[in-house]
Amino acid sequence: MSSHTPRVGVVGLGYVGLPLALAMHHAGHDVIGVDVDRETVEHLNDGRTRVSDVSNSDVEDALAEGIEFTTDYAALGAVDGVSICVPTPLRKTDTPDLSFVLDAAEQLAPVVPEGATIVLESTVYPGATEEVVGEALAENGATIGEDIYLAFSPERIDPGNEEYGPTDIPKVLGGVTPACGDHAEALYEPVFDEVVRVNSATEAELVKLLENTFRAVNIGLINELAQVAHELDVNIWSAIDAAKTKPFGFMPFYPGPGLGGHCIPIDPFYLSWKANEQGIDTRFIHLADAVNREMPRHVVQRVVERLNDRGVALSTADVLVVGAAYKPDVSDTRESPAIDIIQQLEEWNAAVAYHDPHVPELDILGELYDSVPLTIERLETSDCVVIVTDHSDINVDRLVEHAPLVFDTRNATGDFVAENVVRL
Repeated sequence: MSSHTPRVGVVGLGYVGLPLALAMHHAGHDVIGVDVDRETVEHLNDGRTRVSDVSNSDVEDALAEGIEFTTDYAALGAVDGVSICVPTPLRKTDTPDLSFVLDAAEQLAPVVPEGATIVLESTVYPGATEEVVGEALAENGATIGEDIYLAFSPERIDPGNEEYGPTDIPKVLGGVTPACGDHAEALYEPVFDEVVRVNSATEAELVKLLENTFRAVNIGLINELAQVAHELDVNIWSAIDAAKTKPFGFMPFYPGPGLGGHCIPIDPFYLSWKANEQGIDTRFIHLADAVNREMPRHVVQRVVERLNDRGVALSTADVLVVGAAYKPDVSDTRESPAIDIIQQLEEWNAAVAYHDPHVPELDILGELYDSVPLTIERLETSDCVVIVTDHSDINVDRLVEHAPLVFDTRNATGDFVAENVVRL
C-alpha cells in the first residue's frame, strides 16, 4: 500500500457492507460505496438508511465528510482496495448461489487498477474466493498475487448487538497468496482493533462456516433436548442453568422457535455442499437442520395442547404473534421462524395477527400482513399470545399481565412465575 490516504470501495451496501463502509470512512479511508440497487443508493444519498444498526445521522455525517454512494462500478477505477459484501443465498435445491459474487467480480475485473487489493466478505464455500473471484480477475488478464491482490475475510456482523461493533470484533483474514494476505492486512489493520491472519483464503472461508455450523448443530441439539424434556415433564431451562455451573466441558445453548437470519440456517449448507463434492456426507449438518426446521411445528403443537387444556380449539382461536424479526431490535425477517409459525397457525384456521414495532408489514407467500397495535384490549381478547422475538421496546411483563395465555418461545434464560405463561 502506498503512503497516501487509501481510496477504497465497498460493493454491496446492506447489513454488512454499509457498516464496513462507515468503519473504513471513520478510519480515514476515502470510501466509495457501490450497490446495483438504485433505490438503496438514492436512499443513502438522501441520508436515509435501511440498515437497523446504522442511523440516518450516521449516513448524513459521512456524506458531509465526503463518502460517496453510487451504482456505477466505474467509480472504482482509481481505488487501492475493494471489499465485496454481496448476498450469497441458497438455491431452492440447498446449493450455493454465488451469482451476486460472480457478477461483482466480473464488474470489477475491467475496472480496478493494477496493484489493487480485493477482499471478499460474503460467505462462500471453501475455495470459492480463488475459484470464482480469482478466475474472473484472471480472465481479464490479472495475475493474482502480482497484478491484483485477493483475500477473504468473513463478515462477523451481529445485527442489534450493542456490545460489539463492527470494528471491535477480531477480523479473520487470509490471502490467496502470502503477498495477497500482506496487502489485505495493510488495508484492514487501520480499520479493525485486531486482525487475525490465517494461512490462506480457503482457511478463512472455513473459519466462517465452522463458526456458524457449530452454532447450528448445538442449537439443534438443545432444541431436540427441549422436546425430550417436555415429554419428561422436566424444565429444560432449569436443567441448562444447573449444567452451566460446571466450569469446564460445557457451553450453554438455549432452545428457541427455530433459526433465522442469513447465517446460521444458510451457511452450514455451503460447507455441506463442498463436503459432498469430496464424497463426504455431513450428517450432523442435515440432522441439525431437520430438528431446527421442526421447531415451528413443535411450537404450534404446544399451542394446540395448551388451548385444548382451556377448552379452546385452535381453529376457532385468536392468536397474536409478537415479534416477526428473527432476533431482537432488528427489522430483518429473513428465515424468521415467526413466518413459519404464522403459516402453520393459518393452516389450522386460526385467526392470526402479529405485532412488531420494527416490521410494519410482513409478506408471507404473497399475503400482506400489517403489524397491529399492542393494546391491552388486543391482549385480553387474544386466546393466546406467542412471543417469538421480544424487542427492547416491547413490554413482556405487560403481555403476561393482560393476556390469558402466553407461549414464550424466546431463546432466553429465566422463567416468569405466572400460571398463564408456558415456555418451550
